[in-house]
Amino acid sequence: MQGFRSVGGAPRFLVAFSGISPHVRPRRHLMAAAHYRAEMTVRFAVWDQITGATALPSAA
Repeated sequence: MQGFRSVGGAPRFLVAFSGISPHVRPRRHLMAAAHYRAEMTVRFAVWDQITGATALPSAA
């Protein structure tokens, strides 16, 4: 319950996070460093497209 304001907050978060977690956490121990970096570049590009993060203004 640490960090959650209500009893239902933790289960709601975990349900949502369970679908996102494998996308941003590949099984790194099974791949070489170069392959891991390439895979993460692709995954973050997909994540930016899905969330629209590339359309956000930059804080300069």
